[in-house]
Amino acid sequence: MVGLLDSLPMLCLALFVDGATFSFATTVLLLHYGRLHEPWEVALFGGAASAAGSVLQLWLLRLGLRSDRPWMRRFLPAREKVSAAVAQYRSASFLAILLARATPLPDAPIKIVAAAAGYPFTLYFVAIFLGALPYYWVLALVGHKFRIPAWVLFGALGLIGLGVLVDRWIKSRKRA
Repeated sequence: MVGLLDSLPMLCLALFVDGATFSFATTVLLLHYGRLHEPWEVALFGGAASAAGSVLQLWLLRLGLRSDRPWMRRFLPAREKVSAAVAQYRSASFLAILLARATPLPDAPIKIVAAAAGYPFTLYFVAIFLGALPYYWVLALVGHKFRIPAWVLFGALGLIGLGVLVDRWIKSRKRA
């Protein structure tokens, strides 16, 4: 019997929030919930929830890029980085967005370009969803077959989070 915390709706909520924020827990969530549910369910429902969260993130990025509020600037990349991303990725095409989501590689530059270019939300959702399907299915299948204990997965996530915090702290001390 699957409890509330291990239910598909909870996975969808977690992937929505993850997609709307920094997407650092996606792999751990898919491996964990892959142990508990069929990989196709995790890929289909999780992919839709994650795509919806990514659309929210795109909307927030678009708002932030158009905003001149000082408190928003701290959550956004520097204008120079946006300009560099726009110059490097001239068009945030459907295929580029789909491929970026279908791999574990960082897709931040494409997200920034999509936000700066005013990429349509519906097309962005579909591209993210279609890209997530195979990637999410493979990770859920790995979790289903190997059944990695939850404490190992979430411990690894905690270590990754700690590593990111330490890295940012070191970088901020170098700037000061």
